[in-house]
Amino acid sequence: MINITFPDGAVRQYEQGISSMDIAKSISEGLARKILAAEVNGEVWDLSRPIKEDASVKFLTWDDEKGKSTFWHSSAHLMAEAVEDAFPGVKFWVGPPLEKGFYYDIDLGENVITESDLEKLEKKMNELSKQNNVYLRKEISKKDAIEYFEEKGDEYKLDLLSNLEDGNITFYTQGKFTDLCRGPHIPSTGFIKGIKLTGIAGAYWKGDEKNKMLTRIYGVTFPNQKELDQYILFMEEAKKRDHRKLGKELELFTFSEKVGAGLPLWLPKGAMLRERLQQFLQKAQVEAGYLPVITPHIGSKNLYVTSGHYEKYGADSFQPIKTPVEGEEFFLKPMNCPHHCEIYKALPRSYKDLPLRLAEFGTVYRYEQSGELHGLTRVRGFTQDDAHLFCMPSQVKDEFKKVIDLVLYVFGSLGFTDYTAQISLRDQNDRSKYIGSEENWEISERSIIEAVEEKGLENVVIEYGEAAFYGPKLDFMVRDAIGRKWQLGTIQVDYNLPERFDLTYIGEDNSKHRPVMIHRAPFGSLERFVAVLIEHCAGKFPMWLVPVQVKILPISDKFITYAQNVLNQLKNNDIRAEIDDRSEKIGKKIRDTELAKIPIMLIIGEKEVNEQKVSVRRQGKGDEGTKTLDEVIENIKDEVDNKTAYQPERTEN
Repeated sequence: MINITFPDGAVRQYEQGISSMDIAKSISEGLARKILAAEVNGEVWDLSRPIKEDASVKFLTWDDEKGKSTFWHSSAHLMAEAVEDAFPGVKFWVGPPLEKGFYYDIDLGENVITESDLEKLEKKMNELSKQNNVYLRKEISKKDAIEYFEEKGDEYKLDLLSNLEDGNITFYTQGKFTDLCRGPHIPSTGFIKGIKLTGIAGAYWKGDEKNKMLTRIYGVTFPNQKELDQYILFMEEAKKRDHRKLGKELELFTFSEKVGAGLPLWLPKGAMLRERLQQFLQKAQVEAGYLPVITPHIGSKNLYVTSGHYEKYGADSFQPIKTPVEGEEFFLKPMNCPHHCEIYKALPRSYKDLPLRLAEFGTVYRYEQSGELHGLTRVRGFTQDDAHLFCMPSQVKDEFKKVIDLVLYVFGSLGFTDYTAQISLRDQNDRSKYIGSEENWEISERSIIEAVEEKGLENVVIEYGEAAFYGPKLDFMVRDAIGRKWQLGTIQVDYNLPERFDLTYIGEDNSKHRPVMIHRAPFGSLERFVAVLIEHCAGKFPMWLVPVQVKILPISDKFITYAQNVLNQLKNNDIRAEIDDRSEKIGKKIRDTELAKIPIMLIIGEKEVNEQKVSVRRQGKGDEGTKTLDEVIENIKDEVDNKTAYQPERTEN
């Protein structure tokens, strides 16, 4: 007999070799019909896999992230079966689950799949799912696995096998499809009901642009059609909010092939928005005791060798710039932190100087493969709102609390109210991969936990083993207005760079000590943050940030003079306004202003001129009546000052 421990602490005895499915059936047939997989001693298993020793078991359903992941990985295999049926002889690379759905990379040979083929593949997947074929797991020797794929002439699976150890290889079969896979999978294809293939893209084998281009098919599935229908509505909303589409419509940014892929060009309105974000954070940083610094866009190779970034990012950096005479090597800057370490080191430091907070909006460059570039969210040149805090170990907690305040101020001002704080700590058992003293780690980990508790953060998770090798960290995972998760805002403790750069300060004991370094970036990168913000707001920015706050709409040319007077008064009060002086009907002017997502329209006709007032119309809300210009100015200023009151329109997923 073996002991099975459940999440509530209850322990039951079962015969050795019992499966998770049979355990579930012993509890409730209803439970057994719902579960997709089981977590056995922290590892996700097929429900049919025998348990041969004492174990902790947690049943996974569609409501669990790991349950969804297993469901979508199994759906990738179902899609592969449909593709193989339609195009015999195709070869498969990998088909992992995603945060939402799955994909499979496929070598189609001479075949071509178009968007019109996706509906046919969906129909075949539905047909195969109704067969309710079981996902069968089979342990196989490496020799037999190699023979199987040699016979098929599948170089992709043979490449995967070359990196696997004998005795640790499994095949999975459902219906007529067999694949090399470590699993796990759901019990059978019958669980997969709502099916949608969402797109086709090219993907280099192993992500290397020197290799063959494969075809990547994306999809998503659900346990029922209702959830799929809801997801399709969600995707339609997401398309409306796509920052690439809105960025073009709102004239914020563009890209040019002549300038280069992944290098955004900020148009005047986008530059104003970006500068306003930067000024907003700079003002908050000055009030919090940060000191501004500026570093060059390039650095000597030796700098990045010392920091370790050359080893880590060398392959993802642009090729070195070599001087023609001296033969020196320089790199486009991939990180700001090594430069800030040298600024710290430029002067002797005392404990009285700490904490020292250095901040820079520094542009960095990393070579991303062209297939990975995506609007502003994945670019080759981006600006980080970087700051590095140098402090004594005893100051870590207070610094963390102050950075948390700053991050939450940024979130509140931009309507990001739904977030989770993730505390990433060391592995509880294996400490060999971490640098820094045990004492400093304990101080830092305890400081982060206490800082989060003292700030009263509600949605907090602790993840062991997720700390960086150089220190623990705190990440903020934000849900936008349509429920998507983004990692925004990070605070990291670092013992590595102070050691590598031999940073010191003179303590009260008149001896040298090593400072602790804290990295923090509320925005992360301005480019990515603007992209997330555009999609969060659907382009309807808060009043304090929007490039144009007011559009003045004269009904005809004879009211232009009064409109110009209104414009001058608005500008004198630092309100960003424009006049639409086109010879168009007022209905068209209103529609165009609505599409431009300008918050306030001031309509001027004969009545308004006679009364020395303006008719106010709010974007998306309609007419607000006639007001004096002083009232309009006061309302706008109140809205600008009250940043934390802003909330974008939300759409439930």
